[in-house]
Amino acid sequence: MQDGRAPRIKNRAPAAIQITAEQLLREAQERQESQFRAPRQRVEDFEELHEYRGRKRKEFEERIRRTRGSIKEWLQYANWEASQNEFARSRSVFERALDVDPRSVQLWLSYTEMELKSRNVQHARNLFDRAVTLLPRVDQLWYMYVFLEELLQNVPGARQVFERWMKWEPDDKAWQAYIKLEQRYNEFDRASTIYERWIAVRPEPRVWVKWGKFEEERGKLDKAREVFQTALEFFGDDEEQIEKAQAVFGAFAKMEMRLKEYERARVIYKFALSRIPRSKSSGLYASYTKFEKQHGTRNTLENTVLGKRRIQYEDELSQDGRNYDVWFDYSRLEEGALRDLRDEGATPEEEEAAFARVREVYERAVAQVPPGGEKRHWRRYIFLWLNYALFEEIETKDYARARQIYQTAVNLVPHKQFTFAKLWVMFAKFEVRRLEIAAARKILGTAIGMCPKEALFKGYIELEIELREFDRARTLYEKYIEFDAANSPAWIKFAELESQLQDFERTRAIFELGISQPSLSMPELLWKAYIDFEIEEGERETARSLYERLVSLSGHVKVWIAYALFEAEPIPVPRAEREDEDDEDEEAEVRTVPGDPTRARVVFERAYKDLKSKGLKSERVALLSVWKNLEQMHGTEADVAKVDGMMPISTKRRHVDPETGETVEDWDIVFADDEREANPTSFKFLKMAHAWKQSQAAKDLGIGGGSGSNVLSGFTAASTKSRDHDADASSEVASSHGGDGDDR
Repeated sequence: MQDGRAPRIKNRAPAAIQITAEQLLREAQERQESQFRAPRQRVEDFEELHEYRGRKRKEFEERIRRTRGSIKEWLQYANWEASQNEFARSRSVFERALDVDPRSVQLWLSYTEMELKSRNVQHARNLFDRAVTLLPRVDQLWYMYVFLEELLQNVPGARQVFERWMKWEPDDKAWQAYIKLEQRYNEFDRASTIYERWIAVRPEPRVWVKWGKFEEERGKLDKAREVFQTALEFFGDDEEQIEKAQAVFGAFAKMEMRLKEYERARVIYKFALSRIPRSKSSGLYASYTKFEKQHGTRNTLENTVLGKRRIQYEDELSQDGRNYDVWFDYSRLEEGALRDLRDEGATPEEEEAAFARVREVYERAVAQVPPGGEKRHWRRYIFLWLNYALFEEIETKDYARARQIYQTAVNLVPHKQFTFAKLWVMFAKFEVRRLEIAAARKILGTAIGMCPKEALFKGYIELEIELREFDRARTLYEKYIEFDAANSPAWIKFAELESQLQDFERTRAIFELGISQPSLSMPELLWKAYIDFEIEEGERETARSLYERLVSLSGHVKVWIAYALFEAEPIPVPRAEREDEDDEDEEAEVRTVPGDPTRARVVFERAYKDLKSKGLKSERVALLSVWKNLEQMHGTEADVAKVDGMMPISTKRRHVDPETGETVEDWDIVFADDEREANPTSFKFLKMAHAWKQSQAAKDLGIGGGSGSNVLSGFTAASTKSRDHDADASSEVASSHGGDGDDR
């Protein structure tokens, strides 16, 4: 305790006698000392009374002398004198206090309260008169003064007090109190006059609204309309003033609704909304929408919703002017409104106004040019120009304006950095629709010369083919291939064009030139198209030579499979024979030349050997699956059994991981011929293991003792059930060559 630290508590066990919180509070209450109370004095006669009063006055005077500026001491002194019925002395104290602080509201209120309690009404009036003269901005004194006069049934006096008060132009509550006074005594004309004076002092929308409602409630409907009309004339046509007068418009329209004058209300709403900016009249639009839902027709309701959505779009665009999705929605909204007007049979003036609104939206939208020179910023923007041009072409039939829009958009895009083929193609198609073929060709030629692009070539070629200008299309294809010789679809389309024109020599020349290119984007598509063309022509030998060339180049398993299936499937007879038959019977079906499964089988065998030499296991599995299906369709049971015997099995292989040095197991595909060539000894053990496994499966199924005679040249695949049942047994037999014979 000497160094200021808390003492260490050695014994932390609970005390034998516990003290509750209730006991602590009770003891604290009992031990409190009683508060000092002054002894009560009893006055027996007037002499003692005078002595008591003199002593108290002396005490009060001493306290006032020490704290002259304390209003609390003065109030206690004056109230004590009043409690002794010494009103003259109390007034004297109050007056002395007012000399000290004449602007104390509490002092004036206490002074008047003392006079009223003593029923000195005239004194209280005089005090209120002095107070409001000295403190005219203190509303509480005026309220008390008016209350006193009205309490005494002196209504003219109260009105006179209000008139004095109104000269100081108080706040709205004071004017409202004056009006309520006149209403209590049914002086409605006087109240209307007060409203007029109130408007002259404070011409705010809420005051106009209150005046109009007052006139409506007392049944003066013409006067109420006059009030609202005067308010609208007062605010005038200035945009800022009309925006402030929204409350007046709303109240005026609601009054007409209550009077069942719905057309008047609709005119008021439309008048207001036509002059207030859309972005600042959301509340008024909400009221108008509610009104139309209750009392409007379908068309008026749609127009209201249309206006509300316009406000919503304007708000979103004010936050982000380059939000092109909003511009798309906005333009579609205006175009939909235009179509609705046409369906309803609108006047030419209304249609022209709708056209102007749509154009205004599009002009504002295309003015929001994307920043920077990156194409991703322009992708959405360029469609605004396209939609604008289509609108002018389809809806307004203003073709000169549509052409100007296309030209402006073309000039705006930085073609040295990037371009939009859709813009050029749509511009050209527009000129074609206007029968300006030369202009369309000039546009596309300029586009290809300025910024060549695949889509531009495709669009130009498609245009020339539709115009049946095949020589121009050939020239364009040549330019297209010069621009991008590695584009396989371009070669294919060029060849298809020549094939459709019945120029098969040119078709073959194009295909040969295409497949001879050193680099192609997707060469397999070009080879397939060439082979399909020869098959369609009935040239099996040519197609076979193409397959041979392709196999020598690629050797892919899909190529081998396609080659084998080609040999097995029928193809049409040569075109020369078909043309002779067409001359005789046009409705007859095209004859076909049957396939040769033997040739297909030879191709499969070559493919299997090729894939085996390359060590491709999964490709060999895929090849054997297709081969097996072919043998099931065209071969004998022996052929199927031969392919089935070549099927692999999935086994586990144990090997040492070179990185960790641990023995790990991996799944591997094992082919019978691979295992026979690599491990002849272990292959016999595996063969015996699978034979034993098959016999065990046969016993379990109740077939009865299978023997090794069912084992083919390779492994015999066990059933799924026996595969799971005999996993451990086959694993033990096959472990001698580093793996087990467990099927997956």
